[in-house]
Amino acid sequence: MRKIITYGTFDLLHYGHINLLRRAKLLGDYLIVGLSTDQFNDEKHKSAFFGYKERQLVLESIKYVDEVIPEETWGQKINDVKDYDIDVFVIGDDWEGEFNFLTRYCEVTYLERTKNISSTKIKQSLRNV
Repeated sequence: MRKIITYGTFDLLHYGHINLLRRAKLLGDYLIVGLSTDQFNDEKHKSAFFGYKERQLVLESIKYVDEVIPEETWGQKINDVKDYDIDVFVIGDDWEGEFNFLTRYCEVTYLERTKNISSTKIKQSLRNV
């Protein structure tokens, strides 16, 4: 079984998120999503509209996602890759090169972001309504 992992906040879920999850799942058999906890988002100075439990519920209902785990620190990725026996780490290409240190443990793939959509863009549009 080929296992894939990706990480994110996945707030205000949109078709760009679905594209990422669908394309990640195509790389293997089992997709794990490391979902940023509310505390971790606070540390990153990032706010989410929905709390961790609500975002987890939404992600768990997506057919491409097999498991959701909490992302609590930047540094947990190596342990997650080892503990979950990950074959492929996947993230958007806006992080290009940032996770190359994981190539010692698994394949690292940067997927092209879906154009013209982001949670930040949605939040900005809603503020202007």
